[in-house]
Amino acid sequence: MKKKKKITKAKKKPVKKAAKKPAKKKAGASKKSKAGKPVKGKKELKKEVDLQALSDLIERGRSRGFVTDGEVLNYFPKIEEDISFLEQIYDKLEEANIKVVETNQLIELPKEEISEKELEEATVGEHLPDAVQMYLKEIGRTPLLKGEEERELAKRIEKGDQEARRHFIQANLRLVVSIAKRYVNRSPNLSILDLVQEGNIGLSRAVDKFDYRRGFKFSTYATWWIRQAITRALADQSRTIRIPVHMVETISKYTQAKRRLLQELGREPLAEEIAIEMNIPVDKIRHIQKIS
Repeated sequence: MKKKKKITKAKKKPVKKAAKKPAKKKAGASKKSKAGKPVKGKKELKKEVDLQALSDLIERGRSRGFVTDGEVLNYFPKIEEDISFLEQIYDKLEEANIKVVETNQLIELPKEEISEKELEEATVGEHLPDAVQMYLKEIGRTPLLKGEEERELAKRIEKGDQEARRHFIQANLRLVVSIAKRYVNRSPNLSILDLVQEGNIGLSRAVDKFDYRRGFKFSTYATWWIRQAITRALADQSRTIRIPVHMVETISKYTQAKRRLLQELGREPLAEEIAIEMNIPVDKIRHIQKIS
C-alpha cells in the first residue's frame, strides 16, 4: 500500500499593507497658483466684475442724480437672466438717491413710480379708436390691488392657482396701458393695441417671476418686463432691416451721450468725443451713425 503524503500547510507570509494613496481633490476645490494663492473661479470673477460695474454705474448716477434704463442695460447686458441681481441694482441706486429714467425721455424726467391716479387715468380713452375704448372700459372694471392682496395672490400663484394668476394679471392691465401710451407713434407698424398686447406678454412674465418675499411693489418690478417687451417689439417691427435689441439699446445710449455732449460743448460732438464718453471704439460709433 502506498503511504499517504503528509500535507503540510504553508505558513502565511505577513501581508504588507498597501500605502494609502493621496486623496483626490474634490471637484470645485479652489486651485492654487504657483505662488500658493488660490485662483478665482468664473463665478467669483463674474461677481467681482458685476460689483465693479455697479460701482461705476452708481458713480455715474451720483454726478447727475439719475441713470437711464439704457445705461443699466449697457453695464449689465444679460441682466434679464438674473432678475434678483437687477433688484439689488435698483436697491443700491435707491439707497444712493439715484433715479432710473427712460433713455428717450431725458428732457422731462418721469417719475420712477406710477401713481394710482395715473393707473386710474390709464383707462380714460379720449380721442382713441372705439376698439381701444372698449378694451379700456373692460379692464377698468377690475379694481387695483393693495399690497396685502398682491401678497396673498402671489402665494396662491406659487401653489399653482391659475385663477389667482388670471386675477393678478387682470388687475395690472392698466399698468401696461399706462406704459404703452408712452411709446405710441414710435412705429407706423404698431398701434396702441399692438403695444398693449406686447406689454401684456411682459406683464405675464413678470407675474410668473415675481417673488413677494422680497418686499417689492409689483408695479415697480413689472415695469421693467413691460418696457422690455414693448421695446423689443418696436425693434422688431419698426425697421425693414431688423436691428438686434442689444443694438437698439446701444443706439439709445449713443443718442443720450450725443445730446449731453451737445449741451456741454455747445456744438455737434465729434465721433471720437462720443466714443470716449461711451467708452467704445470710434469705428463702432461710425457704424451706429450709419444705421441710426
